[in-house]
Amino acid sequence: MSRQTAERSTAEQSVAPARVAVIGTGVIGNGWIVRALAAGCEVVAFDPAPGAEATTRDFVARVWDSVATMGLADTADPAKLRFAASPAEAVEDADLVQENVPERLEIKHNVLAELDAHAPEGVVIGSSTSGIKPSELQTACTRDPGRVIVAHPFNPVYLLPLVELVGGEHTAPVVTQRARAQYAALGMRPLVVRREIEGHVADRLMEALWREALHLVNDGVATTEEIDAAVVYGCGLRWSLMGTFLTFHLAGGEGGMRHMLHQFGPALKLPWTKLEAPELTDELIEKVADGCEHQAAGRSVAELETRRDAFLTELLALTRKYWPEAEGLEGRI
Repeated sequence: MSRQTAERSTAEQSVAPARVAVIGTGVIGNGWIVRALAAGCEVVAFDPAPGAEATTRDFVARVWDSVATMGLADTADPAKLRFAASPAEAVEDADLVQENVPERLEIKHNVLAELDAHAPEGVVIGSSTSGIKPSELQTACTRDPGRVIVAHPFNPVYLLPLVELVGGEHTAPVVTQRARAQYAALGMRPLVVRREIEGHVADRLMEALWREALHLVNDGVATTEEIDAAVVYGCGLRWSLMGTFLTFHLAGGEGGMRHMLHQFGPALKLPWTKLEAPELTDELIEKVADGCEHQAAGRSVAELETRRDAFLTELLALTRKYWPEAEGLEGRI
């Protein structure tokens, strides 16, 4: 089954990268591999870890049915994946490069410098970094630093479509435009962030909620299960369709956001939240870890991932059904 136009426009399909190089095959790297394979691309991967190729191939086989539910390109084929012996070999003839090495600037600098030295001229090099600014990434590259950008996805990458694209001080607008088109052709929803900032956009929002959740556990207000239930059965259901601002717009009734801010805005001055994270003591670590293990109820991570993926495929279909105008969102951001 071909990917529907809801995933990519005909114009975007024409710029789909024929070959994608994926450097680093952890959870995020493997997600990119599946995403690219599902879009019909050839994928060349590199990871120095022992057994990396076997782990990746097992992962692709395990999640392929979930991806197929979302729709595959006519040329989608897991057999289009091969592993290279070096980063230089992996990026040879690549149309798009995706770096996914550990979130340490020294490691990223070493890897990105090598990718920049060997990738074909003009090819975008996206980093999956969740917090580092692109200008910091570019400092290690001497050939074409401007093509190194942040391309931050969300787990599971093969299902969740958001990718935050952030250019650095050396990045020309044409690079960002090319990246937007290529990632859209992979079925992603590119969000071009207007200026670089640590943590980009989505992670800064999630970090605020995460810190407050840790305080609630640390202070004995609620367990991890109760906090997750508050999100799953409350704000999370609304957020999955409307996000934060449109949700509050409805909270204002017929007056919308303007009325809501006048009526409830003063509450923002009240000390309801603690945005500074609590000290991560051994006691807090045990509370959080024990709570999560209780919630898992003996189910393995693989079992929980399978259940999550089945839920997400249905939820994404509902989102497309009830918010069709968002299909062109990447063109307005």
